[in-house]
Amino acid sequence: MKKYLSFFRIRFVNALQYRAAALAGMATQFFWGGMLLLMFAAFYRSAPESFPMEFQELSSYIWLQQAFLAMLNSWAFENDIFEAISTGNIAYELCRPMGLYGQWFVKATANRMARAVLRCVPTLVFASLLPYPYGLSLPPDVATAVLFVFSLFLALGVVVAFTMVIYIITFYTISPTGVRMAATSAAELLSGSLLPLPFFPDGLRQAAELLPFASMQNVPLRVYSGELSGQAAVWGVSLQVFWLIALLALGMWMMHRALRRVVVQGG
Repeated sequence: MKKYLSFFRIRFVNALQYRAAALAGMATQFFWGGMLLLMFAAFYRSAPESFPMEFQELSSYIWLQQAFLAMLNSWAFENDIFEAISTGNIAYELCRPMGLYGQWFVKATANRMARAVLRCVPTLVFASLLPYPYGLSLPPDVATAVLFVFSLFLALGVVVAFTMVIYIITFYTISPTGVRMAATSAAELLSGSLLPLPFFPDGLRQAAELLPFASMQNVPLRVYSGELSGQAAVWGVSLQVFWLIALLALGMWMMHRALRRVVVQGG
């Protein structure tokens, strides 16, 4: 465990050095979040009672989504992992005194957390200063805030475990592009990234909430605003725990089988 913690610290500190990219990301998220809110506001003015979320809840959802985008997005992959698999440089990774699955998992987690640390605080401060109902509101109570933090880290684990499955599938393909695009498209739609899941039609929403994608963004962001509370919140967090364990087990099993058959060519 000590070697994994050391590796996490190294990757985390290394990722913190990219401040210019963080500033560019923050600027993009400020404008993108504002554009989304203005778009939804136009619809809410016509018939606010027709929407499944209060506008203030939606505002908090959008700003939290922008603040933790670097942590919870499903389209950010570690390109050097894909490169190591396709070029054969994975041989160097296998020489390290760490399990390959744990090594990649820690690396991806550290990079995502470092990027989020650089961006989230300015975004949250900016959003909290906006006037009602366009700004970020505080959670209803302390218990909700604690549950949100717990759910947020579970979501991070689910996202990383999901990307690990995509990396391992690359062992069996010539190019990762097709699998990567298909997985990203499904995750973006069904995680609540493009549109919060409460806005989906009933049948589709209920089905989407049972999939692992809903555990990536949907649950923690709705828990924060109180839109997901009580038994519904406990059920959502329980599904996060289930999908985290299931994806970890699947990824480890796939990695074990892939490494038994891997052949590294070259001199």
